[in-house]
Amino acid sequence: MRRRVRVLRNVMLGNAKLRNASVGGVALALTLTLTACGSGAGAAGGDDGKIHVLVYGDSANKVEKRIIATFNKTSKVKAVLDTIPGADYQAKLQTIINSEQAPDVFFNWGGGSIKPFVDAGLLMPLDRFIAKDPDLKDKFLPAVFKSAEVNGKPYGVPMRGTQPVLLFHNKKVLRDAGIESPKTWEDLLTAVRTLKAKGITPIALGGGDKWPTLMWFEYLYDRVAGPGLFQKALAGDKDAWASADSKKALGMLKDLKDAGAFGTHYDSVKFTDQGSPTLLATGKAGFELMGSWEYSTQQESHPDFAAHDLGYGTFPSVDGGKGDTANLVGNTNNFYSVLKKTKHPEAVEKFLKLQYSDEFVKAQLGIGNLPTTTNTEKFLDSAADPDFARYQYDHVEKAPAFQLSWDQAYPQTATVGMHQAVQQFLSGALDEAGFIKAMQALPTS
Repeated sequence: MRRRVRVLRNVMLGNAKLRNASVGGVALALTLTLTACGSGAGAAGGDDGKIHVLVYGDSANKVEKRIIATFNKTSKVKAVLDTIPGADYQAKLQTIINSEQAPDVFFNWGGGSIKPFVDAGLLMPLDRFIAKDPDLKDKFLPAVFKSAEVNGKPYGVPMRGTQPVLLFHNKKVLRDAGIESPKTWEDLLTAVRTLKAKGITPIALGGGDKWPTLMWFEYLYDRVAGPGLFQKALAGDKDAWASADSKKALGMLKDLKDAGAFGTHYDSVKFTDQGSPTLLATGKAGFELMGSWEYSTQQESHPDFAAHDLGYGTFPSVDGGKGDTANLVGNTNNFYSVLKKTKHPEAVEKFLKLQYSDEFVKAQLGIGNLPTTTNTEKFLDSAADPDFARYQYDHVEKAPAFQLSWDQAYPQTATVGMHQAVQQFLSGALDEAGFIKAMQALPTS
């Protein structure tokens, strides 16, 4: 059990760190070599008689190797797994996607991570594959599958696992303070005031990483305005950021910060160096809003706390808000997309079918990932932590909307500007008008 938890922590921390990976540094990326489990040469540009599957290199590759081995047992056209390690993935992908080294199939985050490739005409829409095999869509949870749709067309099949953002808490801290996990925004503000009065930082925030701060904006905008506001902004409607709902959400965020919710040193605290999780685990903070990888992080670093006092729940509702309280934000999943110029589309189609197979689901659950297939539920008891896996699955399955993290939904060229705007607004360096102007300036294509 502990070994599987350790694997999950590594996978999730890798995904969390990768949120900050810059797409810049192309000159540096050109000097990198492709580390491959197979030949290391892409086939979409130059046919070597195989299909090349390019993925982010980490401990989850053991499952991808296994699925490729299964595919190769029956396919005349063999598959090769190529990997790019660590934060080099996105930059390296940019350099090879339209070259002779281009893969046939590649790992991505859907949304903004693939839109530039779609706009450039490099990706194959999967309509034809789905028409031949509807299960390529129907075997996945709808809210997740939609995350890889661009301009109304599907460009990705889910792989690996989902990572919703949840509001974690320290049960002992809340119990000693006489408060419960908040159901409403007012409940949260009351909890903040109570914990602050007791000398406890109400909410652990890894502001030094920037992306944890973004999670508060993502959820509050959803609860106030519903998912429509962000979708309009992403589609290029800059007025959405200046709307009444946007200003209301910003005012509520300022109220939360001014109430002392995050303490005074949150911008020097990081999740990636265990700063914010340790504050929660040691009772120095009451809450932390974080992706589902928080659970495995605590199991590995603070096992006693994880076993007895780590609680979790959904983000609070907002009185009069337009967003459904069942809506989620986070990383819906990773996806496989297909290069339009692949020489072996029939083999690729057969390979994609394995991503909803029972073998795939059981293998992913075995390393702690939570696949988003409709057959996942019957295998949840084999997960690294069955109770937490079932909690996540139930919420993802029922979510009316699952908003991909803003810094993944937008083009990667928008990441730095977005993170700066969020950080500076919360710190007071930007006022409401400055934040709106900064968000309106972000590139949407």
